[in-house]
Amino acid sequence: MKTTILAGLTTLALALPAFADPVLGTWKTQPDEGNYAHIEMAPCGAKICGKIARTFNSGGEYQSENLGKTLVIDMVAKGDGNYEGQVWRPSNDRIYIGKMGLKGDTLDLRGCVAGGLICSKQTWQRVN
Repeated sequence: MKTTILAGLTTLALALPAFADPVLGTWKTQPDEGNYAHIEMAPCGAKICGKIARTFNSGGEYQSENLGKTLVIDMVAKGDGNYEGQVWRPSNDRIYIGKMGLKGDTLDLRGCVAGGLICSKQTWQRVN
């Protein structure tokens, strides 16, 4: 009996990566005034969060004060590659209604105000 249970748990554990959310991984932000970042998207409980993993400017990689901070907050999959949650904008230290749309290796990220009527958009590219 123990062998059967162990075999079942092993099979389940090996199958879990196949069910991983397709947005997980590292994404390169769109350049903003010459600066960009790599964002590591990972589970945060049952939701998806994105932390600043690396930062770059015209001189190359640098150690930003924002490294390790959460930029994408509590995103929930809504189906068809769409997500809703919150996004933090470091330049003004504000949190906005966040929306993401995944299409292959492209992620459209929007930060919105006024109940989602006015949005600013960035397109990110998958790094890995």
